[in-house]
Amino acid sequence: MDLTRLVVVSNRLPAALKKDEQGDWKVVPGAGGLVTAMAPVLRDRGGTWIGWSGTAGGAEVMDLLASFSKEAGYELKPVGLTAEEVNDFYFGFSNEVVWPLFHDFQSRCNFKPRYWHRYVDVNRKFAEAVAKWSGENDYVWIHDYHLMHVGWWLKEMGVTRRTGFYLHIPFPPVDIFLKMPWRTKILQALMEYDLVGFQTYRDRRNFIQCLKLFFPDVKAKGRGPVVRITHDGGTFNAGYFSIGIDYKQFNDMARRPSVKKLAQTIKEADDDRMIILGVDRLDYTKGVPQRLEAVRTAIENYPELHGKIIFTQVLVPSREKVPEYVALKEEIERLVGEINGKFSQPGYTPVQYMYRSLSREELVAYYRAADMALVTPLRDGMNLVAKEYCACNINRKGVLFLSEFAGAAAQLQNGALLVNPYDVEGVAKAIHHAYYMDDKDKRLRMRKMQDIIRKYDIFWWLDSFLQAGFSRGLGDFPPQESVDYAAFFEMGEVEESEDDSSRM
Repeated sequence: MDLTRLVVVSNRLPAALKKDEQGDWKVVPGAGGLVTAMAPVLRDRGGTWIGWSGTAGGAEVMDLLASFSKEAGYELKPVGLTAEEVNDFYFGFSNEVVWPLFHDFQSRCNFKPRYWHRYVDVNRKFAEAVAKWSGENDYVWIHDYHLMHVGWWLKEMGVTRRTGFYLHIPFPPVDIFLKMPWRTKILQALMEYDLVGFQTYRDRRNFIQCLKLFFPDVKAKGRGPVVRITHDGGTFNAGYFSIGIDYKQFNDMARRPSVKKLAQTIKEADDDRMIILGVDRLDYTKGVPQRLEAVRTAIENYPELHGKIIFTQVLVPSREKVPEYVALKEEIERLVGEINGKFSQPGYTPVQYMYRSLSREELVAYYRAADMALVTPLRDGMNLVAKEYCACNINRKGVLFLSEFAGAAAQLQNGALLVNPYDVEGVAKAIHHAYYMDDKDKRLRMRKMQDIIRKYDIFWWLDSFLQAGFSRGLGDFPPQESVDYAAFFEMGEVEESEDDSSRM
C-alpha cells in the first residue's frame, strides 16, 4: 500500500474526557475492537484520530489530549460541539432519524428539519477538522452514520483527500429508505467517497438498489466483495467487510485461571443448571422483551425445562434520560418480575437480571459459564456479542441462538441456531431443542463458528478495508467469508455486475 498516514474520523474520540471527584478533567482511554485494531496502525505510521471529545473544547482539553497523544503514539484531535449541536446532530438526527430508519423502525423516526440542518452543519465542522489536520497524501477513513456528509463537504471545500467510509449499522432496503426526506442528499454524499464499506452483502445490495432508483445512470461493475460504481458524477467503489473481534484476546482471557474460577463460581451459584445468557445495551433494536417472552414460552410449553434452565440477562445502561428508553427499561423489568413471580420456587429463580456494565473479566466469565447464548436483535449491523461468546467457549459445548436479522448470521449460519426473534414460540422450540442436543453436535457447530471468527477477526477487517481502499483494480482484495450467502438470502445470484438489474 502507498499509505503515508491514516486519519481516522469518528463521532467520538477513542478516549473520553470526564471530571473526577474534584471537578478536574481527566482522560479515560477507550476500549473495544475498533481501538484495538486502529491503534497499532496509527502508532506505527504516525496517524491521527479526529472526533468529538465529549466537551465544547478549550485549552485544558487540548493539553490533556496532547499528553494522551504523546503516550498513545498517535494524535487525538478534538472537534468541539455545543450543547445545541449535540442535541440536534447526535440525539436528534443521528439517533431519532438515521438509527431507527436504518434498523427498520421507521415509525420511531422524528423527521425534524432542524435536525437535518444541524447534522449537515456539524458534518462540515468535522470536514474542516479533517482539512486542518490531514495532508493530501493521507488516507482519511470516516466511520459510521453520524458522519455520512463529511466526504461531500471535503469536495465542496476543494480539499483533495483519498477517502473511505464505513457504515457500522445496516443499510435499509429501498422501501424503507424511501421514507427519508433527505434521501437523495444522503446518497449523493456517500457517492463522494472513494470507497463505501458495509457489514454484509445485503447492506451493499440495498445501497446499490437505492442508487439505481434515484440515479438511473448508475452502473455496478465487477464481482466479489468490492464493485466499481459509475455514474455521471464519477466513479467510486462499494464493498462489504464484516467486522470481527480480537479473537485471541478473548480466547486467551477465557483461559485465565481467575476467569475460570469466576466462571465456576457462576455455575455453582446456579446449582449447575443450564445457563442461557443475554448481553445487550438498552435499546429497542435488541429485542429483549421478545427474548423474555420466548423464555417464558419455553418454560410454559416445555414443563421439563422448569427448574433446569436459568436465563441471565445483562442489560448495559444507555440513554437513561430519554423517555422511550426509560419506558423500555420498565417493560423489561415488568416482564422479569412476571416470569419470576410465576415460575420461581425455593432455590430457583428462572430469570436473573443485571442492569449494569460488567468488567471485561466478568463478561468473559459469563461467556465461559453460559451453556447457551440468546443473541436475538430485531435488526443489527453485525452483533459482536455473538462472536465474543464463541471465542470464549473453551469447551465448545455452547449453543448460539442467533437472530436471522443480525449481520453475523451470514457468517455464522452453519454453526448457530438461526431464529426469528419475533417468533417467540419458534425461539422457545429452539431452546428446547438445544437443551437435548448432544455434545458432538455442539462441538461441531462451535468449531465451525470459531474457525470463521478466528480467521476473519478485527485485524483482517482493517487490512481488507485498507487494501480495498488503496487498490486500483477489482481483483486484488483479500478473500471474504466462504459462506453461502445465496442460500441464506434465497437470492440466487450473490454478486452485482454491470448487467444486473436493480431487482426492484
